[in-house]
Amino acid sequence: MTWDVLNIIGTIAFAISGAIVAMEEDYDILGLYFLGFTTAFGGGTIRNLLIGLPIDMIWQQEMLFIICFVGITILLILPKVWIYYWNKWGVFFDAIGLAAFAMQGALFAVQANASLSAVLVAATLTGAGGGVLRDLLAGRKPMIFQLEIYALWATLAGLIIGLDLIQGPISTTILFIAIVTLRMCSVYFKWTLPRFRIT
Repeated sequence: MTWDVLNIIGTIAFAISGAIVAMEEDYDILGLYFLGFTTAFGGGTIRNLLIGLPIDMIWQQEMLFIICFVGITILLILPKVWIYYWNKWGVFFDAIGLAAFAMQGALFAVQANASLSAVLVAATLTGAGGGVLRDLLAGRKPMIFQLEIYALWATLAGLIIGLDLIQGPISTTILFIAIVTLRMCSVYFKWTLPRFRIT
């Protein structure tokens, strides 16, 4: 039940982030829903394709699709001032989505007897792939490659799960809290990865 709730929070957070980007880029209503759904489900779709999981697993999440649709619709109905509060608190819900999706992706890969490298890719793509697709479709540079550390925490979750360091619900909870905390610290302290420029 707890995992389902976190999955729902992550789905809504990712969907709304995609919808807000669509608004900022002046997309029509179809583009808005499309970008929202792509952000929420794009990472998992690419993960399934790359590590050989059945692609139709995505279409078995009917309840999440409905929740995604309702979340975006509510965003459209609410006054635009609500977006200010989302920009203020949305990063926390996004961090929950990152952790939940990354761990889910890694666990799917482990259950499919994938190699460690495939587990890392699955965790990273599930956690951050939707955001990359969102930015590319919006004609933007992917956020995860230029702002605070983001995708690295998804990869870290995949590494810990891939190395079989998670044993039981307690360690799973600790890992989840750690990933959320690290992501929030990245935002608060503005942690970034090294950059290399040609001057």
